[in-house]
Amino acid sequence: MLRKILLFASATVSTVAVLSGAAMAAEPDSCRAVRMAEPGWNDLAFTTGVGVVLYDALGYEPASTLLGIEVIYQSLKNGDLDVFLGYWDPAMVTYYTAYKEDGSVETLRTNLEGAKYTFAVPTYAWEAGVKDFADLRKFADKFDKKLYGIEPGSNQLMIDAVADPAFGLEGWEVVESSEAGMLAEVARRTKRGEFIVFQGWAPHPMNTAFDFKYLTGGDKLYGPNFGAATVSTQVRKGYAAECPNAAKLLSNLGFEIEFENEGMGYLIDGGLKPEEAARKALLAHPDLLEGWLAGVTTFDGKPGLDAVKAKLGL
Repeated sequence: MLRKILLFASATVSTVAVLSGAAMAAEPDSCRAVRMAEPGWNDLAFTTGVGVVLYDALGYEPASTLLGIEVIYQSLKNGDLDVFLGYWDPAMVTYYTAYKEDGSVETLRTNLEGAKYTFAVPTYAWEAGVKDFADLRKFADKFDKKLYGIEPGSNQLMIDAVADPAFGLEGWEVVESSEAGMLAEVARRTKRGEFIVFQGWAPHPMNTAFDFKYLTGGDKLYGPNFGAATVSTQVRKGYAAECPNAAKLLSNLGFEIEFENEGMGYLIDGGLKPEEAARKALLAHPDLLEGWLAGVTTFDGKPGLDAVKAKLGL
């Protein structure tokens, strides 16, 4: 009888040890650094900032780099980056197709629905008759034959529109600068009542800062419903298998239009850095953390939710 008790006790201790070891299992050292990138768009700067704040609180060493879209994909393929939270579909299909086909970049999940992305004009230009892509050619002189885009490497669909005879934009110029530069030009021209066609999208505070309309007729390039889009999380090939806990956070991480609008407002209007805006938004919406951190541990295997709350002072 005593032997049975001792055997049972020994088995119990072993089981507890195994379970404890599983609960405290840490990711490989190679997973500690989480290499992220975004192309300088405020929505992606903010959501990437959220990722950086969460990974930092979990004991990882996250870093975000500002890169052009093509460079981001090439870096994911080469293994120089791990995570990209900003695949806009269909706007980035032309960038992603080759990497999808060779399997070097994998899509984990859709992290935002209800987005849109297409040409836009001030409401007074829309009321004057510029309601569709086909109307642009009729008012070419008023627009100085210019389309205003954002960072170089992010305006391929505008460039494709100029190159496509179906749109009648031969001789038009795509003005590339930055998101901030484009919006500053929109502000200047709308203040003077001048015509301007620019790259518009949602989520973004521009939708409340300016009175403008999205144009129809761009389905061939941007897709239907004013470029209705989704945004997805992507990783380099094999990342989820190599770093399952880090990938679990990415699989949980999803956003809403209103949350992103608020966060981008902190960047644009408040002048905060991405991580600062992310912390402010998380402190305002701590209820999001439970779902995002379900099943996620710290880098060394401790409860993730507790660690993040402690880091944020919640």
